[in-house]
Amino acid sequence: MGLFVLGCLLPAFWVSFLATWMVRALAPRWGLIDKPAARKFHVTPTPLGGGIGIWCGVAIPLAVAQVAYLLFGKNPPSWLPAGATEILDAVAYRAPQLWIVVGCATVLAIVGLMDDFRPLGWKPRMVLQFLMAIAVVISGVRATVFVQNPWIGGGLSVLWFVVLVNSFNFLDNMDGLSGGIALIVSGVFATMMLTGGSEPRWLVAGFFLVLAGSLLGFLCHNWSPARIFMGDAGSYFIGFSIASMTVLGTFYTKEATDRHVMLAPFCVLAIPLYDICSVVILRLREGRSPFQPDKRHFSHRLVAMGLRPVHAVLTVHLATLTTCLGGIVLYSVPTWSTSIAPLAMVACVLLIIAVLESAPRQPKE
Repeated sequence: MGLFVLGCLLPAFWVSFLATWMVRALAPRWGLIDKPAARKFHVTPTPLGGGIGIWCGVAIPLAVAQVAYLLFGKNPPSWLPAGATEILDAVAYRAPQLWIVVGCATVLAIVGLMDDFRPLGWKPRMVLQFLMAIAVVISGVRATVFVQNPWIGGGLSVLWFVVLVNSFNFLDNMDGLSGGIALIVSGVFATMMLTGGSEPRWLVAGFFLVLAGSLLGFLCHNWSPARIFMGDAGSYFIGFSIASMTVLGTFYTKEATDRHVMLAPFCVLAIPLYDICSVVILRLREGRSPFQPDKRHFSHRLVAMGLRPVHAVLTVHLATLTTCLGGIVLYSVPTWSTSIAPLAMVACVLLIIAVLESAPRQPKE
């Protein structure tokens, strides 16, 4: 399993790191620059297009692995470790669904890149998000939520995709914030897929590990002070990929006697989900569009209380890691009664955030 983890992480890291470095050099020539504004924290023009590096870090290693399997899958080389052939066969069996997900996520990334060049209206972007989500659901990537009616599971899956795409887009408001949260979440989901149940979910775990490696390569350039931003291209690709993989990878195991495990993804993604819900509610309450940018996010509130942006980002990362640990515990306990403690822990973290958001702002000296 160790070779599997490294084999997913390392190629994705180096491809993403090098691709992002190249985009950093080319973005100014392309005019792909994010200029300072009142609602932004950076004070110097910064290249956009980091999402291209993230996409390369995911798509290129997956494509190489697919080609390698097509060439050598029937006659695997002798140097492969024991058990590797079974893993490759299991991954190849569901590869068509994987490429449908990557294809739809790529379409959204292209639209996000277009928006990075020239802002698009939120309505056409939302329409395309719904269309890509519906396409993936039709391909078979859908949640059942233990309901017989497929329309209910399909509708909830589409909503899940769209919400997470916009969640990670909303979180991309400080150096390393959205990418760091996605890295934590991807690592935790990969751990769940590899250790939960009697049989590892190799495909989903491998994708999350590849995504984590790609994000780590990008964050080498995006950590404060950021030399490049992921832009909408990156946040759309990340959000759609994570949403799709959480649906494609089942969280229900034979060891669990109750269906509480369906709440594990909500625990892991509690911070992004809380952030988008709270911000949208505030904007609607004030009579504004839910897609009108502002400084009402949790990270902004922490800075308003006196934290430096990098410390605010680390605080949000730690809060995310805490809810992720609650999700891991929830995933490992067998019954509803034993799930109360991890669910209460996640709820307490969200309540702490709510209290901090309601605290008065730090007066400027």
